Amino acid sequence: MTSQTTLETAGHGDGAPSAPADRPSGAGLRGHPWFTLITVAVGVMMVALDGTIVAIANPAIQKDLGATFAQVQWITNGYFLALAVSLITAGKLGDRFGHRQTFLIGVAGFALASGAIGLSSSVSAVVVFRVLQGLFGALLMPAALGLLRATFPAEKLNMAIGIWGMVIGASTAGGPILGGVLVEHVSWQSVFFINVPVGVVAVVLGVMILLDHRAENAPRSFDLPGIGLLSGAMFCLVWALIKAPEWGWGGGLTWTFLAVAVAGFGAFAYWETKVKEPLIPLGLFRSVPLSAGVVLMVLMAIAFMGGLFFVTFYLQNVHGLSPIDAGLHLLPLTGMMIVGSPLAGAMITRFGPRVPLAGGMACTAIAMYGVSTLDTDTGSLAMSVWFALLGLGLAPVMVGATEVIVGNAPMELSGVAGGLQQAAMQIGGSLGTAVLGAVMASKVDSALPANWKAAGLPDMTPAQLDQASEAVQVGAAPVAPGTPDAVAAKIADVAHDTFIAGMSLASLVATGVAVFAVLVALLTKRGANADAAGGGVHI
Repeated sequence: MTSQTTLETAGHGDGAPSAPADRPSGAGLRGHPWFTLITVAVGVMMVALDGTIVAIANPAIQKDLGATFAQVQWITNGYFLALAVSLITAGKLGDRFGHRQTFLIGVAGFALASGAIGLSSSVSAVVVFRVLQGLFGALLMPAALGLLRATFPAEKLNMAIGIWGMVIGASTAGGPILGGVLVEHVSWQSVFFINVPVGVVAVVLGVMILLDHRAENAPRSFDLPGIGLLSGAMFCLVWALIKAPEWGWGGGLTWTFLAVAVAGFGAFAYWETKVKEPLIPLGLFRSVPLSAGVVLMVLMAIAFMGGLFFVTFYLQNVHGLSPIDAGLHLLPLTGMMIVGSPLAGAMITRFGPRVPLAGGMACTAIAMYGVSTLDTDTGSLAMSVWFALLGLGLAPVMVGATEVIVGNAPMELSGVAGGLQQAAMQIGGSLGTAVLGAVMASKVDSALPANWKAAGLPDMTPAQLDQASEAVQVGAAPVAPGTPDAVAAKIADVAHDTFIAGMSLASLVATGVAVFAVLVALLTKRGANADAAGGGVHI
């Protein structure tokens, strides 16, 4: 199924013949594919960077504003919830009103919310503006993919998505380094203020360069009940995953929210078969490659984000590195994603996505197995090998799965497809952190008492053991003030060895997920609707 695309821009609706899609038209830079890519990359960089840079600022925010631990958690959870819940709806807004307008509103709103956070004097205000950040971030992410899909011809779309993936990977991995520098040498507010000039640049470029691409048969109405059902189901699912470590996986609240989520998704699916213009036409999932791409994105995020969550604690709490040094140790991963993403785009264009995707997940599986072998004495060189291999494996998956999802959706649903891709990655990341966190907690709870006793340390009460387990799950040594140095050293050894055992098991689970993803990757193929990209354009 292909769709002709019209560009509704002032003074350019006369139906004149189109300019080649890889060169600027007579309007100059406006609509130029590569300048479009630069513009959306600047906006997407803000959102990707914010996903990790804020974690470095949280301790400083807690100290400066006198926040509780639960309030600091909401700084992250509020943003994540708003982003995950609204991505698909935001993609639909782009399909309905145009991706250019949606992108510009998203960028401007994200920058303004960032500035407001920097000016906030209470943690409650920070949380409120973080939620707004998430909502505006949800607007611009699917719109960015919709703009790329509509602007680039099929033979260059993979390369464009490769560079787009490179920006996301580099920004995500570079967040801790930049955040550490800003918090250490400027202030925690600067972590948010930096988004303001970046947002201004993105808006100016967007006004000058972006064209409004809309499919002729784009949706003309909104499925409000569908939006409500999907948003409610997504909220319950993500909320259950966020709170499961606190409530317990066997807890009644966890299973209640999961059950409500399942019921909500069921009601949403039923409603979508009855409404004239559904939010997500379920016929999309008749495409096996598109469905496989969504599942693959979830599995990739589980293995990557869940595994990387513990690696940061390993570097800082076990090896005693500062946030900046920990970020520098992850540069091999970042570097391979930067180099590998455009190369992956070229490979997928030449050979199709199946082999690169399967190969990428195989590399990811080997890398996660390598992470499971790390211990307290592992040197930087050995760590760098596994981190580099992980980046090499992730690059083709980020690029290929995105192309498979967006390229197999019709042009008029490119925003929804972009929302699906981003939502799959957000849910996968949440699942990875929650499930692998449960694996870590279970291993620590079972191993810590025996390791503690074997080291000849004083017995602990059940309450003390619970507190010690919570510290060990993030690689910290539960050393009380005034503890003699010899005893403190023993406690640190026990804590680090127990954490390593938990991280090793969690990494092996991530390895299994990546191996399963190799099989899913074999179901993918080149986007059936990619030939609509950059074609049939009237300027």
